[in-house]
Amino acid sequence: MTPGSPSPAEIASMPRAEFAFPGPLRDRLVAAILDGSKTSTTALVVDYEREGAPLPEVGSRSVVVDSDERPVAVIEVTGVRVVPLGQVDLDHVIAEGEGDTGVAEWRAGHERFWHSEEMRAALEDPGFTVDDTTPAVLERFRLVADLRPLDAARTDE
Repeated sequence: MTPGSPSPAEIASMPRAEFAFPGPLRDRLVAAILDGSKTSTTALVVDYEREGAPLPEVGSRSVVVDSDERPVAVIEVTGVRVVPLGQVDLDHVIAEGEGDTGVAEWRAGHERFWHSEEMRAALEDPGFTVDDTTPAVLERFRLVADLRPLDAARTDE
């Protein structure tokens, strides 16, 4: 942990931030958060409705977990917008840190995820699809703390 990091008790009380499903995609997203290249993410309002969860709020913190469900970072929300999917802008796409250089490329990759069997199963909707009007939650965040042991953090850099 880094100086000024939240205490273990604070970390234990924070909600978990799970990026994608466990596996290679989550591993890439978590690595991008940890190296500072990922400072935004996109979710669908339907995800929050299905879980009965409130939308993120500026200033709220959460614990990022890796594919093994280990806490690896603490992030803090710095901005939240809800927009139709067709209005996602290039600035947000670039801040996602996934290497997309255009909105169309970003959209195609995200649609593959949102239309995947895994996502449709999670939503309990085998025919789930998105379109330009689908409400999307555009979240900005900052890395507050890297929770990996120092030796693990050093070997990943």
